[in-house]
Amino acid sequence: MQKLGKITNVSPSGNALVKVDNPPKIGSEVVDENLNVVGKVFDIIGPVPAPYVVIKPTDRELTRLVDKPVYLLLSKTQRSRREK
Repeated sequence: MQKLGKITNVSPSGNALVKVDNPPKIGSEVVDENLNVVGKVFDIIGPVPAPYVVIKPTDRELTRLVDKPVYLLLSKTQRSRREK
């Protein structure tokens, strides 16, 4: 698990915005601290020095997660590389 950042805002369409330093790949799975899947990285927007990640939720309301940290769920290959 790798910290992505805190959800700063939820758009009217229901997507969440997270300010990040290192943008992940589009399609990466995003989870909360309890490993519940929140959604997937849908887009990366904003200026290159200060990008934001747009998270498309799976099926639930994200407003309760505003100002709370979210994490990237690393793939099995990424996890095995980190363990070595």
